[in-house]
Amino acid sequence: MGRDEQREEREVLDSIFPDEITDISDTEYRISIALDVTNAEDDDSEPPTLILTVQYPDAYPDEAPRLDISAPPNAPKHRHLSIQDDKARLLEALEPTVEENLGMAMVFTLVSTLKDSAELLISERQKAAQALRDVEAAKAEEAENAKFHGTAVTRESFMEWRARFRREMEEEERRRTEEREIDEKKKRGAKEERKLTGRELWERGLVGKVEEEDEGEDGLEGMERVKIEA
Repeated sequence: MGRDEQREEREVLDSIFPDEITDISDTEYRISIALDVTNAEDDDSEPPTLILTVQYPDAYPDEAPRLDISAPPNAPKHRHLSIQDDKARLLEALEPTVEENLGMAMVFTLVSTLKDSAELLISERQKAAQALRDVEAAKAEEAENAKFHGTAVTRESFMEWRARFRREMEEEERRRTEEREIDEKKKRGAKEERKLTGRELWERGLVGKVEEEDEGEDGLEGMERVKIEA
């Protein structure tokens, strides 16, 4: 009974997977399963392919088939699926399907379950990676916005700023006062050293004295000239 059911199932699988199934022996074969995966924008990797190896025990389908999962030879490694690391998890996902279908042909159902499980695993990892990228992007945006928003003002920070501002203004005023005093001293010194003009002499009452001195000298010279002429 078991062998007849096995042959019948194998014929049905040939019609479903004409290009995907490869016989290893009368009771063992491989089925290639191409996964439908939508990659992220920055992921240009090819969708992965799984190889499900099925071996019938004599009592199949009353006894569970022997199953193995592998990758095609030289298959590129997918970013979110590793057959070596994920095989145990994927085989474990098939166990409920095996238990539910004992006594019936189950390989097609196992292929569908494996495909769904692998695609779900990849999708979950893609979402986790995207969530991580979103968190990093949000942190970067927050840091960028902080440059423009600055630090929130509190009463304490305002009082500190006001006291610092007043000190700076007082220091600036003191510096300017010192500079003005220095400039004024320089200007006064320059005025004292400069030669007085005629107007300044007159304003200071020095013009009359100079004329008197000059006239006195001229008078004496005139007297001397009279004496000589006489």
